[in-house]
Amino acid sequence: MHRDSVATEQAIRPGEVNWMIAGCGITHSERFEKARVQGDHVNGIQAWVALPKAHEETDPTFAHHSGFDLPVWSDGGVKGRLIAGTAYGMTAGVRTHSPFYVHLDMADRAHASLPDGHSERAIYVTSGTLECEGQRFDAGTMLIAGLGPRNFTAAGSATMMLLGGEPLGERFLYWNFVSSSSERIEQAKADWQAGRMKLPDFDHDEFIPLPEEAVGALSNLSQGDRNP
Repeated sequence: MHRDSVATEQAIRPGEVNWMIAGCGITHSERFEKARVQGDHVNGIQAWVALPKAHEETDPTFAHHSGFDLPVWSDGGVKGRLIAGTAYGMTAGVRTHSPFYVHLDMADRAHASLPDGHSERAIYVTSGTLECEGQRFDAGTMLIAGLGPRNFTAAGSATMMLLGGEPLGERFLYWNFVSSSSERIEQAKADWQAGRMKLPDFDHDEFIPLPEEAVGALSNLSQGDRNP
C-alpha cells in the first residue's frame, strides 16, 4: 500500500506499476500490510530513475498504471511486459523523460535482445541464468551493455529486467535524497530533521530520523522503507 504527501493512497498488485515523481520533494510510505497479517511473501523491484536537471524541481506527482497502459506480448518462449518508455515498437502509458524498462519471463533456451536506440542499456538477472556472448550470469547480476546489438539466451526458466536511457550526469545520493547538487541535499537533510517536510496524508504518525551512521556522508546507494 503506497501513501504519500500528495494525498495518494494506492495498493499495487502483480502486473501493475506505481510511478512516483519526487521532483522538488515528496514523502511516502510503503506498507506490506497483507504480508504482515497473513505471513505472505512479497517479490518485487523498486527502481529509482534520475530526473534531467531541468526537471529536478518539478512538482511531485504520483500515477498508477495497469492494463493497456503496460503493453504485454508473448513470442518464442518469451513473455514480456513494457513497464515504462518505448521499446520493441510499443510505448507504455507511464510518463517518463527518456528511459525504458522491460520485464521478461523466459523459458529454457528462449532468445531475446536488448532494445536499441539508447546510449546506456543494461540487463538485470532477477532469477535463473542468462547466457550472453559465451558467458553465463546468475540471478543478482547486472550486465551493462554498450551500443550495438546485444542478444541473450535463458539457461533454464529465467526472469530479466531490461533498462536504459540517456546519460543525465552526476548525481549525489544520501539516504533517500537524490540530487545533482550536494547543497540541495544538505537543505533536504535540514528540512527533514526540523520537521519541515509534510508526511503522507494517510500515514503521518511515524517519523524516522536521519540514520546516524550516514549523517554527514554522501554515497552512491540509498534505500529505506519510508522514502522522502
